[in-house]
Amino acid sequence: MTDKVLFVTGAARGLGKAIVERFLQDGYGVLALDSNAETLMAAQSEWGVGEQVITAVADVRQRDEIQQALETAVTRWGHIDVLANVAGIAVEEEFLDIQPDTWQRIIDINLTGVFNVAQIVARQMAQQENGGVILNMSSKNGVTAEVKYAHYNASKAGIILLTQSMAVDLAKYGIRVNAIAPGYIVTPLSQGMDSPEFMEFYRSQLIPLGRLGEPKDIAGVFAFLASDDARFITGHTLVIDGGQLSHDGRLLHSFPPKP
Repeated sequence: MTDKVLFVTGAARGLGKAIVERFLQDGYGVLALDSNAETLMAAQSEWGVGEQVITAVADVRQRDEIQQALETAVTRWGHIDVLANVAGIAVEEEFLDIQPDTWQRIIDINLTGVFNVAQIVARQMAQQENGGVILNMSSKNGVTAEVKYAHYNASKAGIILLTQSMAVDLAKYGIRVNAIAPGYIVTPLSQGMDSPEFMEFYRSQLIPLGRLGEPKDIAGVFAFLASDDARFITGHTLVIDGGQLSHDGRLLHSFPPKP
């Protein structure tokens, strides 16, 4: 059995799946939680690591389901060292078209869901001699707004202040709390929402490094922030966006436009 244990939500695909794979590579035991049983089963089969992974089908809006998953992991390993709070959804629509039920669903999953999981896991970590590390998935949309994502933007901005609040409240228990704010990362979610033409526009016109992000770019940051190399970092939001937020939207050779 491994000495380190990761609890991760949204584990079956995209960024969550990449995070699971990186931490498995690093020797962690993993409690992989997702709301989609079929996708989670397919991911577990792909990982093929046997008892190094426990899977749990649960909704981050349901605290009893999260508690049950936590107890399963603690029964197996005795502790939780790292929480990767990843589960989230996005919907693209203009502000005037947002319906209250859509707004509430995104806030409930992206923000309240992060709170639910973080509080339940933090209560376990607070009882542990070595505390733990909580890593909340925000977004560069939580730092600056993107058009047609008011509800998503608001939820991700809330995560940043929630992270800072958790960091100062939980420091006395030896629990570090940080947020990760990705820019454009190619995932099944983004591929289902955006056309190849939009992705190429984004890559060529908005990102100084000239490429879209990959899930492993984010997984590596989670691994760093979970490690002892980051032992003096808490309450921080780390933006991983290829330099997008560092400029005014105009790249060096973008104007005048070429004929």
